[in-house]
Amino acid sequence: MSGSPSLDDKLQALVGQVSGPATRGSQPVNEPMIEHWVEAMGDFNPVYVDPDAARAAGFPGVIAPPTMLQAWVMRGLRASLDEDAARDAGRESAGTPNDQVTALLNGAGFTSVVATNCDQHYERPLVPGDRLEMTSVIDSISGEKQTGLGIGHFVTNRTEYRDQDGALVATMLFRILRFKPGTGTAAKGATGAAPAGAEAPAPRPLRPRPALTQDNSFFFEGAKQHKLLIQKCSACGALRHPPRPSCARCRSFEWEPLEASGRGTIFSFVVNHYPQVPAFDYPLVVALVELEEGTRLVANVSGITPETAAIGMAVEAGFEDFDDELSLPVFHPAGLGTATPGATAGSTPGTSPGATPGTSPGTSPGATAAADETRTN
Repeated sequence: MSGSPSLDDKLQALVGQVSGPATRGSQPVNEPMIEHWVEAMGDFNPVYVDPDAARAAGFPGVIAPPTMLQAWVMRGLRASLDEDAARDAGRESAGTPNDQVTALLNGAGFTSVVATNCDQHYERPLVPGDRLEMTSVIDSISGEKQTGLGIGHFVTNRTEYRDQDGALVATMLFRILRFKPGTGTAAKGATGAAPAGAEAPAPRPLRPRPALTQDNSFFFEGAKQHKLLIQKCSACGALRHPPRPSCARCRSFEWEPLEASGRGTIFSFVVNHYPQVPAFDYPLVVALVELEEGTRLVANVSGITPETAAIGMAVEAGFEDFDDELSLPVFHPAGLGTATPGATAGSTPGTSPGATPGTSPGTSPGATAAADETRTN
């Protein structure tokens, strides 16, 4: 006689099913939201705000930044708060296939979640007046995996975005890791001094390596020389970080490095508690620093705790040599001298400029290090 279905059997039975009801954007694509977005992100490509520039580039008028795709169908804060309240009150729904996946994994102890991948493909530019609707399918659910964050399952959803005429405008694969807290490498290595007779703890892992490219390698070479280098457009003088091939203001491909003073202020900051990566200390303070030259970058901090971090705090850059191959800027309160090697109170994982000064968006510490609009972990 066969036994009851295993967790994997129950999860795999949900693969291929529609995640939940279709979601229609409450508002059409519109220029005010586009303007707010480009100002917040610092992406000043003129085709997003200037009809003449857009037409010169071959578009009928202004277009929406492609990465705004999800913004046009987001349900809003109130719906999220209502869902959180229902969950806290024990009224969490288990009706849709996506709800069922969540309930199964929560029930098995996989209660922590972190986004790991987001791949988007655009069929055409979105223009003001487009009204989007999205539908999602559970694309795949992995078997149990041991990861650095913990034992868990990768859940991937495939989403289609269609316009008011039903035409496909974009697709997205979005993957999360649902894992058991306390089962990762970080937890195993954070128990303090070993009892007598126990094996010595393994040496601390090296920080994640930045993803070096032709665009960002100058930043890391400069950091090895304890110089904070920022890209400067040779044509119009605009600064940009993280490094990228062309200027968003004038579209020139010519640039030169500018050595920044390292002085600035904390424009914003976060305190990261989970998920934890073995190469970093927690709680982890991550600061968005506005340099006096005018650009911003996400950076490590030293001598700044969750209690003392403050927006507007004056800071200065020092440099920390993490190993023979990796040096990064570390910001400390102004007037306290340079950062001390080995004393990064609030470092964030880096993988390239943007997060390790500027290259690629990260979804969790350890995976955010190099290419965001401003990152220098």
